[in-house]
Amino acid sequence: MSEAKSIKRVALLTAGGLAPCLSAAVGALIERYSEVAPGVEIIAYRNGYRGLLLGDFIVITPEIRSQAHLLQAFGGSPIGNSRVKLTNIQDCVTRGLVQPGQDPQQVAAEQLVADGVDVLHTIGGDDTNTAAAELATYLAKNNYGLGVVGLPKTIDNDVFPIAQSLGAWTAADQGALHFSNIVSEHTSSPKMLIVHEVMGRHCGWLTAATAISYRKLLDEMTWLPEFGLTRNRREVHAVYIPEIEIDLTTEAKRLSAVMESVGNVNIFLSEGAGVDSIVGEMRTRGEDIPLDPFGHVKIDKINPGAWFADQFAPMIGAEKVLVQKSGYFARSAPANERDQKLIRDCAEVAVQAALSGVSGLVGQDEDRNNEIRACEFERVAGAKPFNTEQPWFNKLLKQIGQPKGSPTQAH
Repeated sequence: MSEAKSIKRVALLTAGGLAPCLSAAVGALIERYSEVAPGVEIIAYRNGYRGLLLGDFIVITPEIRSQAHLLQAFGGSPIGNSRVKLTNIQDCVTRGLVQPGQDPQQVAAEQLVADGVDVLHTIGGDDTNTAAAELATYLAKNNYGLGVVGLPKTIDNDVFPIAQSLGAWTAADQGALHFSNIVSEHTSSPKMLIVHEVMGRHCGWLTAATAISYRKLLDEMTWLPEFGLTRNRREVHAVYIPEIEIDLTTEAKRLSAVMESVGNVNIFLSEGAGVDSIVGEMRTRGEDIPLDPFGHVKIDKINPGAWFADQFAPMIGAEKVLVQKSGYFARSAPANERDQKLIRDCAEVAVQAALSGVSGLVGQDEDRNNEIRACEFERVAGAKPFNTEQPWFNKLLKQIGQPKGSPTQAH
């Protein structure tokens, strides 16, 4: 859809994993339509693309519109999520979402027509918006005359060409809050190794940003060294991300010295760091690699945090090991004020794009000085690596005494 047309009904859906923006984004879209185009009907498909395929939706009534602002205070998605890939035909058949022989994209397109939808608003991460791009292409190719306008949700902050994904700032702050409690566990046992596993399959942005946010909390503390309450015991001692190779031997030597001088070690680890090594070991042992419908390795099944803990513990003399994941805590939080503003700004542009007949993924276009606009779907892709040359990241590594290391071959 590239020409302005009168629209009567729009549909919303959220999909993929949770992020601290879904509820706020749904609320912001409803509020914006109510402000500038109150005559446009709004429906919301339950549980993402699953609901679209099944024609399962709720109607956004005037009563819901009047309460939409309350969604800013909630985490999760008020309309539900699911992980459904429209081009994975067999998975859709297996789940009973389409019948054998049916094309899920065609089913989705015809359902939109049957439901009287002129524009579909998708709120999701790289997989959701890749699916949205594929659906938009299918709709255009087959002359359905429908538009797709997406909003970028992923706490990994790894969608091309979006500079800042919705909810990522909040996730970093929440991960920091999570670790600010967990770190006190080092007082339960001498020589403890704590591994804080942060979400981030391909991109280390969230781990680095969480470390920065956590260290800001340390800046606000008043210390009592007489009781062993010192910053160096609660400090971040290592940050490992997928974009930088980890020399276990060299790092073990450095962290062993930290253990001896400080008495404990705290590691911030991206869940995607070292996955290739872990998968390689599993294949060598002849084990099956668990995959999701999108073909991604199920990281929660292979436990990178535990793997790194097992490698480092004997090498640095840890007497006790604790692995903690902040992902579900962080991604389920309501959006903070910084994210709420970005969400409102993006929702405003998304509604205008829909009313103007423009399809695309609305966000800060990093190729156009971070202008918030409907980025062309053909430019949208996932697995954007974190730029490790950013000054704030290099400053972080210098402050914690960690050598930068070499870029991984994958990036």
